[in-house]
Amino acid sequence: MQAVEQNAKLPLDDREDISFGAELLRKGIHLVSLSIPIGYALMSRQQALMILVPLTLAFVIADVLIHWSMPVRRLALRIVGPLLRPHELRNDRLLLNGASYVLISACIVVALFPKLIAVTSFAILIISDISAAIIGRRYGSHRFLDKTLEGTLAFVVSALVVIAVIGTLYRLPAIYFAIAACAALVGAIAENLSIRLKMDDNVSIPLSIGVVMWLLAVAIPSGELLLQVE
Repeated sequence: MQAVEQNAKLPLDDREDISFGAELLRKGIHLVSLSIPIGYALMSRQQALMILVPLTLAFVIADVLIHWSMPVRRLALRIVGPLLRPHELRNDRLLLNGASYVLISACIVVALFPKLIAVTSFAILIISDISAAIIGRRYGSHRFLDKTLEGTLAFVVSALVVIAVIGTLYRLPAIYFAIAACAALVGAIAENLSIRLKMDDNVSIPLSIGVVMWLLAVAIPSGELLLQVE
């Protein structure tokens, strides 16, 4: 039976699950990551990476220790145990937790893409992933690909809200909204198919959105503005 991740309220026995309350708390903590695109909007790429790279290394090292050091593992279980998914607790092989993947993803996105594309793709990751998980888990009842239709629609709608806010703040032309909306649709599919793609959705979402925005900005003459906004 194919696994369906946390945004699916479907009668499948092999889902990885934590309680809905723990899911809400987990996503509330995830919301703190919105500070990454907001902070990057206010500083240079070099400054952002000087903060993100050491922070990422620290989280990854802590993640490794949780798997392979029993004292660290016991401490982590005491503090955040109820928030960890079963695969994050495995000690037979190293599987990083969501926080580590968020920071790894942030480093990649900031390093690879122009600022406007990086900020957009990462802001969508935070807001839309939270929306998809909560709505899909609470109200999801119709299967769509690997997850639920309700969760995927929540992702798209919340992504459009993020795009509208960023576009308004930067006073961007209509081409930004069109390009970002197309990329958001691809991001929604990437989130939905993350298990099949064998990628953590904290990586697949911003990378897919960033690549599509960059390709469209290069391909469409008026889209070059997206590559220049700092």
